[in-house]
Amino acid sequence: MNDDIIDVEPNRRAESLKTIGWVSYVLHLIVAVAAVLPSAQPSIVLLLIALVIDLVKRDDAQGTWQASHFSWRIRSVIWAGVLYIVTAPLWILFIIPGWIAWAVISIWFLYRIVRGMVAMSQNRAVGV
Repeated sequence: MNDDIIDVEPNRRAESLKTIGWVSYVLHLIVAVAAVLPSAQPSIVLLLIALVIDLVKRDDAQGTWQASHFSWRIRSVIWAGVLYIVTAPLWILFIIPGWIAWAVISIWFLYRIVRGMVAMSQNRAVGV
């Protein structure tokens, strides 16, 4: 009977991590889709909530295939944020190049989120 408890715990942990991963991916997806669609801007708070969830739960996923998903989402947000900040002066100096740069960043971010979601749905690591 004790062996049954041991076998169930990793499965429960894996399902919990997967649920957390899906919540984070959906929050990222909402922000990513809205970034691509003009005039549909949800609050950056959704992205920050997802980032905090990933940062807090990342250690729980160590040693599992899901660890790559936490790192993937965290890196995606950090890189997108850095790229948006670096290209922000284009909006001030040249509106069209600024718009193009942000559109490319937004599409890249959306691609990363969808790629991660596809890997998650297949129960495999992402970015490997």
